[in-house]
Amino acid sequence: MRENGRVSQLDPAIAARLKRTPDPTAPDGLVAAIVQQHDTGEVLMLGWMDDEALHRTLTTGRATYWSRSRREYWVKGDTSGHVQWVKDVRLDCDGDALLIAVDQEGAACHTGDRTCFDADRLGPQ
Repeated sequence: MRENGRVSQLDPAIAARLKRTPDPTAPDGLVAAIVQQHDTGEVLMLGWMDDEALHRTLTTGRATYWSRSRREYWVKGDTSGHVQWVKDVRLDCDGDALLIAVDQEGAACHTGDRTCFDADRLGPQ
């Protein structure tokens, strides 16, 4: 896969298993990354990764995502201090979603909440 004009460093065996969603901000497409607290299973957030973001996550132990709005990589916690230390990464059976188990320091959501899923309950009633 190509990323910003260069070949991604992601293991080709892993890259071959990914089914990416087309996205104009990331030429090779994106994979949804569901993030949960490793010891409680609490769902924290949903982020997006391309091959390079996944490679960086796997090799640094820090969760790295692709920002669709800013069109750049971001490492969770670099500006907020709310770091995600990666404990485990799994690919779902279809290859179109990742499950990232982390040790979350502080809030996971940009709103300052622990999880992005604390807001409105939609049902069932």
